[in-house]
Amino acid sequence: MDWKTVKKIDMEYMQLQIKKRGRITPKIIGIDEISVRRGHKYNVIVSDIEKRIPIWFGGEDRSEKSIAEFYADLGKNRCRKLNIAAMDMWPAFETATKKHAPQASILYDKFHIIRHLNFTLDKIRRIEYGKLSGDERKYVKGQKYNLLSRWKHLELPAKRSLKTLLSNNKKLYTAYVLKETFEQLWDYAYEGSARKFFEKWKDMLKWQRLNPFKDFAKMIDRHWDGIAAYCKNSDKISLGFVEGFNNKIRVIMRRCYGLKDREYLRLKVLTCMLPELNYEN
Repeated sequence: MDWKTVKKIDMEYMQLQIKKRGRITPKIIGIDEISVRRGHKYNVIVSDIEKRIPIWFGGEDRSEKSIAEFYADLGKNRCRKLNIAAMDMWPAFETATKKHAPQASILYDKFHIIRHLNFTLDKIRRIEYGKLSGDERKYVKGQKYNLLSRWKHLELPAKRSLKTLLSNNKKLYTAYVLKETFEQLWDYAYEGSARKFFEKWKDMLKWQRLNPFKDFAKMIDRHWDGIAAYCKNSDKISLGFVEGFNNKIRVIMRRCYGLKDREYLRLKVLTCMLPELNYEN
């Protein structure tokens, strides 16, 4: 069979998978974007976190208009049943959600916040590396992965290497401690306790001359309500699925490199977590 015939059969099969899945009324959704082409070309992905499946893939970019297309497709009645919308700190996602599902709590995706935190630490690493010369650079060179990893996840050789670096650079030592300590924020079950911890964490920044971390702290302050929402959910909904799913989508994108049929790509994304059809039933 030629490629057109194969694709047609594949699309018909995926359409049957979606039909069997049925119409979904989600209560907890994850909203994210993924780059589909070079030049900041994005599509929006919406997942049902409870069912752990993607339920919408579309839009032209990561604008409010694009995410509004999802809410229009969901419809007013199903929008009213949304309880939580997890997302990164992109303003367009929050604005559209508050407009179309005002009753839903906004929950900022932990993985995106940690990404910001790691970017902050790496910025300090690059600044410190730029200040050094000659043999002084050997302690910092090649340590990016070790610095951005949690201490408990490092193997013994990496821990020894990182310990040598931190003992030779006071500013990176302080920055690494701040990064490791911040992770405790997600452990609190009450917003008051979380806020008290964050205020103490900010106090650790005083007199440290770590401006990137001060900027990070200001960002957390601006988005506090969406971060504190973690404390209001006793079951601590797992957003690890969203991050893992996005990695799966990136694999699909690589395999479909150069594919111009957007509907075929949309079907691939929406069915990648669905079970195979059983024709015997």
